[in-house]
Amino acid sequence: MAARRPRLRWKKRTRRQLQGWGAVVAVIIAVWVAGRWSVVWPVLLVVLAVAVVGGVAWTLLRAHRLAVGQDRAWREQEEARARELSMAEVDALSWREFEAYVADLCRRDGCTKVVVSGKSGDLGADVVGYLADGRKLVVQCKKYAPHRSVSSQDMQKFVGTARLEHGADVALFVTTGRAFTNAALGLALRQDVVALHRDLLGSWVRGAHLETLIPLSGSGGGTRRRPSA
Repeated sequence: MAARRPRLRWKKRTRRQLQGWGAVVAVIIAVWVAGRWSVVWPVLLVVLAVAVVGGVAWTLLRAHRLAVGQDRAWREQEEARARELSMAEVDALSWREFEAYVADLCRRDGCTKVVVSGKSGDLGADVVGYLADGRKLVVQCKKYAPHRSVSSQDMQKFVGTARLEHGADVALFVTTGRAFTNAALGLALRQDVVALHRDLLGSWVRGAHLETLIPLSGSGGGTRRRPSA
């Protein structure tokens, strides 16, 4: 037992020395921090402020993008709904009323001398008039069910008469059907016939100007201009 006592005393002395040096180091650090605090705390404050402002800005930006996205989706839904409501009214028209309605759209967009045939045997000229620049406009109106497509036979009949029989500068084929068949659309493109299916008609109904719709399917016909008088 006597041999162990010096070792125990050495351990205790070493522990006290370590504790003393630790206390000294702690005091030195505290004094250094206290002496440097006037320099350190503005930096820490700036870093904290930047972090807070950045977080708030990111939150606001995310909220703004979400609101813009929701607003855009709502507007698109409302526009689609408005178009469908307008087209629902068009679908309720008889074929004679539809021809008269198309004539009214032409007048709305500045066409002059607009005449509705309103009879069979008109050789594809349901509506005839003149654009603002004097070109003669000949319109074929097909009042089809929304799910139907315009066939190539319908397009061939119109192509064969629009210019040969009526001297059309701009030949316009408009339908309430959903589309033109590939063959009908190909023929329209080759013969420069403006082909307006249901969606484009919906745009026209909702205010799109006829002059902006003409280039969507070929050039819309020749460049000759006829006097409006």
